[in-house]
Amino acid sequence: MEHLKTKVKIFIVEDEIILAEDIKYRLQKMGYEVVGIASTALDALKTIAKNIDINIILLDITIKGDLDGIELATLIKSKYNIPFIFLTSNASTTIVERAKKTNPYAYILKPFNDRQISIALELALVNFQNKTPNKIFSDKDYKTEKNNVLQIQDSLFLKKEQHFERVSFKDILLLQADSNYCNIFTTSKKFIYSTVLKNIEKQLPSNQFLRVHRSYVVNINKVSGFEGNLLFIGEKKIPISKSHKEIVFKLFNTL
Repeated sequence: MEHLKTKVKIFIVEDEIILAEDIKYRLQKMGYEVVGIASTALDALKTIAKNIDINIILLDITIKGDLDGIELATLIKSKYNIPFIFLTSNASTTIVERAKKTNPYAYILKPFNDRQISIALELALVNFQNKTPNKIFSDKDYKTEKNNVLQIQDSLFLKKEQHFERVSFKDILLLQADSNYCNIFTTSKKFIYSTVLKNIEKQLPSNQFLRVHRSYVVNINKVSGFEGNLLFIGEKKIPISKSHKEIVFKLFNTL
């Protein structure tokens, strides 16, 4: 059950049920969680209202009902802070120009394959983090990053093979450097990420995370005590280096 909390949650709006189920299968195979499928804008809005922790919406431009996908995207943008990706088989100039006005974060052109879905999801997350909606209709030239670390709202999104996993700041206990790897310890599990500690540290809020040693960054809200040059986080004892000692103990009002 805890593992599900680390999955990126995706919502699909597609009125062709066979296609929607195919997308769902592909996403689940990649390691994502699909929170639901809707075939109309009305159903989509009801689901979104009940699932405020949706991370990305895959949105078909031509859906049944009174509102098409572009009109639905406009409503989502005005009411919810959720990145959306357009699905379409229609790349006509008129459609493209209408779609661009909603500032989507990526596009997926039908027919598509697993790689195109994976690239679009990564591009959408990167654009959302950087607050740069996607302005082009084809993402063929986009280069995926093997060790992407994204900070979105209150979480880290960590690239794991072909998908991202979501780790909430409040669940992170500490980060430990291990050569060119970084160990991320959460309240329930451990992530091993192939990047240096500083690359993840810079994505963390400085008012919540503190470097206490060249090999350790801790969540200050998880520190339960200290003794000498050690901080206690649960059963773990974290060393404090001389160069960081003054700022650490000032924080805990012990000087």
